[in-house]
Amino acid sequence: MTETNFQQILKDIRNKVLYPIYFLTGEESFYIDVIADFIEENVLTETEREFNLSIMYGKETDIPTIISTARRYPMMASHNVVIIREAHHIKNIEDLLPYVERPLESTILVICYKYKKSPDKRTRFYKLLSKAGVVFSGKKLYENQVPAWIASYVKQHGYKIGPKALQMLADHLGTDLGTIVNEIRKLFINLDKGSEITTLVIEENIGISKDFNIFEFQNALGARDSGKAYRIAKYFADNPRSNPFVMTTAILYQFFSKVLLYHSLADKSQNNAASELGVNPFFIKDYALAAKNYPPQRIIAIFSELRNYDMKSKGWENASTNHGELVKELTYKILNQG
Repeated sequence: MTETNFQQILKDIRNKVLYPIYFLTGEESFYIDVIADFIEENVLTETEREFNLSIMYGKETDIPTIISTARRYPMMASHNVVIIREAHHIKNIEDLLPYVERPLESTILVICYKYKKSPDKRTRFYKLLSKAGVVFSGKKLYENQVPAWIASYVKQHGYKIGPKALQMLADHLGTDLGTIVNEIRKLFINLDKGSEITTLVIEENIGISKDFNIFEFQNALGARDSGKAYRIAKYFADNPRSNPFVMTTAILYQFFSKVLLYHSLADKSQNNAASELGVNPFFIKDYALAAKNYPPQRIIAIFSELRNYDMKSKGWENASTNHGELVKELTYKILNQG
């Protein structure tokens, strides 16, 4: 087998389609942990695990020990399962080549090689890995992929979420899937199956204010609602840990980039604009309003201010102004640009 996708791997394991080696790598560790845990929990029965499950850690083991453990035959079970967690700490992982050349069919060797790219496909090691088993590379999501991923995850677990709550989570939680899942599970615990995750539920259980968050901030700026924008800016200034300046500037840059793209669209119908901007159609009215309030030349000037204040936040020509004051200044500049 060769590189395959996450869902296919889980489906095969459920159907007892198993391979001697699973080489799990990539910058997104969430997928790696889920696959390894799924193999640990589903291949062997609880009784079989006592004699046929070995879990090792990269900092505490070496290649000879791994090969020796993988060469064992199962005891009163169909498989010997060997899971190497944090395998990225093992030097010269390619020294596993002798085992990869002749893996034991009754062993399932799972190598969790986190935060790394797949081995060079031109190497003999990679070619033999892909021939013997499964090579999986977990890639980080792009920011514009996060809302769809959250929506899918929520739906798979039997809950609902509206566009506004969805965007609120996506903007606040970033792209790390482990963080996203941990926070969403907090919501599941406090909701009945089939319930909807609302902005109020998020505020009560995760602590993201439904009124004072980056999503509401960008929309207040887009609508040129100066009163609301200044109130949120003050809240950000008073709560810098929950609203880091670097995240604020990054998301505002994305927002105004999409407003500029909206200007360029020949077809500004809701569905086409949503497709081109990569957002839920529900939000197109917000981008249309922002485009009305900010002509292209004004947006270009805003980009310049965003870069300027991002540099100031890192100390450039700014020895004393704190991030709270910077966000207030930036708000004024955006609202009064041009």
